[in-house]
Amino acid sequence: MVYYSEVAKSDLKDILWKLANWEKHWLSYEHAEKYVDEIRAECDMIDKISFHFDAQYETHKRYGDKVHTYKRNANTIWYIIYNKTGENIYVEKIISNYMTVS
Repeated sequence: MVYYSEVAKSDLKDILWKLANWEKHWLSYEHAEKYVDEIRAECDMIDKISFHFDAQYETHKRYGDKVHTYKRNANTIWYIIYNKTGENIYVEKIISNYMTVS
């Protein structure tokens, strides 16, 4: 089962707001909503994967022990930072490659 921290829930809301109000490239609200739904779908399948990668970046380690990488396109990667307890996944933070520093 996949659970979301309040921080992760807030991250999804922030991503939606930023995409819907992005001045560099206009997106409809529906398109932004679909984009966030696809990130959430990626999160929801983490409990079904067999191998879980350890977090490597210090930025990620602040939030969790494991990281799942979702490559959205050639320029954008979303890092889903989480902790794993038994069969349960606790998504702690969702951050893009633009915000990740070592």
